[in-house]
Amino acid sequence: MLSNDKVLLLNSSYEPINIIYVKKAIVMYFLDKVEVVSQTNNYIRSVNIKFPIPDIIKLKKYIYIKYDSIPLTRRNIIKRDHCTCQYCGKKYNDITIDHILPKDKGGKDIWTNLVAACKKCNLIKGNKLLKDTNMNLIKRPTKPSNLFYLQNSGKENKSWHPYLYLGKKEI
Repeated sequence: MLSNDKVLLLNSSYEPINIIYVKKAIVMYFLDKVEVVSQTNNYIRSVNIKFPIPDIIKLKKYIYIKYDSIPLTRRNIIKRDHCTCQYCGKKYNDITIDHILPKDKGGKDIWTNLVAACKKCNLIKGNKLLKDTNMNLIKRPTKPSNLFYLQNSGKENKSWHPYLYLGKKEI
Protein backbone atom coordinates (compact mmCIF):
# COMPACT_ATOMS: atom_id res chain seq x y z
CA MET A 1 0.00 0.00 0.00
CA LEU A 2 2.68 2.49 0.99
CA SER A 3 4.92 2.00 -2.01
CA ASN A 4 2.42 3.32 -4.57
CA ASP A 5 0.80 6.16 -2.62
CA LYS A 6 1.91 9.61 -3.70
CA VAL A 7 2.19 12.96 -1.93
CA LEU A 8 2.26 16.45 -3.41
CA LEU A 9 5.37 18.34 -2.27
CA LEU A 10 5.06 22.13 -2.06
CA ASN A 11 7.74 24.73 -1.52
CA SER A 12 7.31 26.93 1.56
CA SER A 13 5.62 29.43 -0.79
CA TYR A 14 2.99 26.75 -1.63
CA GLU A 15 4.41 26.41 -5.14
CA PRO A 16 4.13 22.79 -6.34
CA ILE A 17 7.57 21.22 -6.66
CA ASN A 18 7.11 17.51 -7.18
CA ILE A 19 5.05 14.41 -6.55
CA ILE A 20 6.85 11.99 -4.26
CA TYR A 21 6.17 8.64 -2.62
CA VAL A 22 4.64 8.50 0.87
CA LYS A 23 7.75 6.81 2.28
CA LYS A 24 9.94 9.77 1.30
CA ALA A 25 7.36 12.24 2.63
CA ILE A 26 7.32 10.52 6.02
CA VAL A 27 11.11 10.50 6.20
CA MET A 28 11.14 14.23 5.40
CA TYR A 29 8.53 14.80 8.11
CA PHE A 30 10.51 12.98 10.79
CA LEU A 31 13.66 14.87 9.72
CA ASP A 32 11.64 18.05 10.45
CA LYS A 33 11.99 19.33 6.87
CA VAL A 34 8.27 19.53 6.07
CA GLU A 35 4.91 20.11 7.65
CA VAL A 36 1.73 18.31 6.68
CA VAL A 37 -0.77 20.52 4.84
CA SER A 38 -3.40 17.81 4.44
CA GLN A 39 -3.63 14.13 5.18
CA THR A 40 -5.62 11.12 4.08
CA ASN A 41 -7.94 9.11 6.31
CA ASN A 42 -5.43 6.25 6.36
CA TYR A 43 -2.76 5.65 8.98
CA ILE A 44 0.60 3.99 9.33
CA ARG A 45 0.72 2.07 12.56
CA SER A 46 3.57 0.71 14.57
CA VAL A 47 3.75 -0.61 18.09
CA ASN A 48 4.25 2.88 19.54
CA ILE A 49 2.70 5.35 17.10
CA LYS A 50 -0.18 5.88 14.73
CA PHE A 51 0.74 8.35 12.00
CA PRO A 52 -1.71 9.78 9.42
CA ILE A 53 -0.58 9.32 5.81
CA PRO A 54 0.10 12.76 4.33
CA ASP A 55 -1.57 13.88 1.12
CA ILE A 56 0.14 17.28 0.73
CA ILE A 57 3.31 18.44 2.48
CA LYS A 58 5.10 21.79 2.49
CA LEU A 59 8.78 22.48 2.97
CA LYS A 60 9.55 24.51 6.09
CA LYS A 61 12.30 26.46 4.32
CA TYR A 62 12.07 27.92 0.84
CA ILE A 63 14.40 26.36 -1.68
CA TYR A 64 15.26 27.76 -5.09
CA ILE A 65 14.54 25.23 -7.77
CA LYS A 66 16.15 25.34 -11.18
CA TYR A 67 13.79 23.16 -13.13
CA ASP A 68 15.42 20.77 -15.52
CA SER A 69 14.24 21.02 -19.05
CA ILE A 70 11.47 18.57 -19.88
CA PRO A 71 13.08 15.97 -22.15
CA LEU A 72 11.95 16.06 -25.76
CA THR A 73 10.62 12.55 -26.31
CA ARG A 74 7.84 11.05 -28.39
CA ARG A 75 5.97 10.19 -25.20
CA ASN A 76 6.21 13.77 -23.86
CA ILE A 77 5.00 15.27 -27.16
CA ILE A 78 1.99 12.95 -27.14
CA LYS A 79 1.33 13.82 -23.48
CA ARG A 80 1.58 17.56 -24.25
CA ASP A 81 -0.89 17.18 -27.13
CA HIS A 82 -3.22 14.90 -25.08
CA CYS A 83 -3.08 12.06 -27.68
CA THR A 84 -4.93 14.39 -30.04
CA CYS A 85 -4.08 14.96 -33.70
CA GLN A 86 -3.08 18.60 -33.99
CA TYR A 87 -4.51 18.77 -37.53
CA CYS A 88 -7.95 17.10 -37.33
CA GLY A 89 -8.53 17.25 -33.55
CA LYS A 90 -9.40 13.58 -33.09
CA LYS A 91 -8.03 11.51 -30.22
CA TYR A 92 -6.05 8.39 -31.09
CA ASN A 93 -4.21 5.66 -29.20
CA ASP A 94 -1.79 4.97 -32.04
CA ILE A 95 -0.74 8.53 -32.80
CA THR A 96 2.37 9.55 -34.75
CA ILE A 97 4.70 12.53 -34.54
CA ASP A 98 4.88 15.08 -37.36
CA HIS A 99 7.50 17.72 -38.14
CA ILE A 100 5.62 20.94 -38.98
CA LEU A 101 8.62 22.06 -41.02
CA PRO A 102 9.80 18.77 -42.55
CA LYS A 103 13.34 17.62 -41.76
CA ASP A 104 14.31 17.67 -45.44
CA LYS A 105 13.35 21.35 -45.55
CA GLY A 106 15.47 22.26 -42.51
CA GLY A 107 13.04 21.33 -39.73
CA LYS A 108 14.61 20.44 -36.42
CA ASP A 109 13.65 18.11 -33.59
CA ILE A 110 12.47 20.86 -31.22
CA TRP A 111 9.29 21.31 -29.16
CA THR A 112 7.92 24.04 -31.45
CA ASN A 113 8.33 21.93 -34.61
CA LEU A 114 6.85 18.61 -33.44
CA VAL A 115 3.18 17.74 -32.98
CA ALA A 116 1.06 14.66 -32.48
CA ALA A 117 -0.70 13.67 -35.71
CA CYS A 118 -2.94 10.79 -36.70
CA LYS A 119 -1.59 8.48 -39.38
CA LYS A 120 -4.04 9.81 -41.97
CA CYS A 121 -3.15 13.49 -41.43
CA ASN A 122 0.58 12.71 -41.24
CA LEU A 123 0.33 10.83 -44.55
CA ILE A 124 -1.64 13.65 -46.22
CA LYS A 125 0.82 16.31 -45.06
CA GLY A 126 3.87 14.20 -45.83
CA ASN A 127 6.95 16.37 -46.29
CA LYS A 128 5.00 19.42 -47.49
CA LEU A 129 4.92 22.81 -45.81
CA LEU A 130 1.65 23.67 -44.05
CA LYS A 131 1.04 26.55 -46.47
CA ASP A 132 1.12 24.05 -49.35
CA THR A 133 -1.71 21.99 -47.83
CA ASN A 134 -5.29 22.72 -46.77
CA MET A 135 -4.30 21.80 -43.22
CA ASN A 136 -4.03 24.04 -40.17
CA LEU A 137 -2.71 23.44 -36.69
CA ILE A 138 -5.28 23.40 -33.91
CA LYS A 139 -2.74 25.15 -31.67
CA ARG A 140 0.86 26.19 -32.00
CA PRO A 141 3.15 23.78 -30.17
CA THR A 142 5.13 25.07 -27.20
CA LYS A 143 7.64 23.67 -24.78
CA PRO A 144 5.71 22.46 -21.71
CA SER A 145 6.51 23.62 -18.21
CA ASN A 146 7.18 21.52 -15.12
CA LEU A 147 3.74 22.59 -13.82
CA PHE A 148 2.12 21.01 -16.89
CA TYR A 149 3.53 17.62 -15.95
CA LEU A 150 2.58 17.99 -12.30
CA GLN A 151 -0.95 18.87 -13.41
CA ASN A 152 -1.17 15.79 -15.61
CA SER A 153 0.13 13.58 -12.82
CA GLY A 154 -2.16 15.08 -10.18
CA LYS A 155 -5.49 15.11 -12.00
CA GLU A 156 -6.85 12.10 -10.10
CA ASN A 157 -6.26 13.60 -6.65
CA LYS A 158 -8.91 16.30 -6.19
CA SER A 159 -7.32 17.68 -3.01
CA TRP A 160 -4.26 18.68 -5.05
CA HIS A 161 -6.23 20.66 -7.64
CA PRO A 162 -6.04 24.09 -5.96
CA TYR A 163 -2.26 23.78 -5.60
CA LEU A 164 -1.85 22.66 -9.22
CA TYR A 165 -4.18 25.41 -10.52
CA LEU A 166 -6.68 22.81 -11.75
CA GLY A 167 -9.76 23.80 -9.79
CA LYS A 168 -11.70 26.94 -9.04
CA LYS A 169 -11.44 26.46 -5.29
CA GLU A 170 -9.33 29.07 -3.51
CA ILE A 171 -6.48 27.92 -1.29
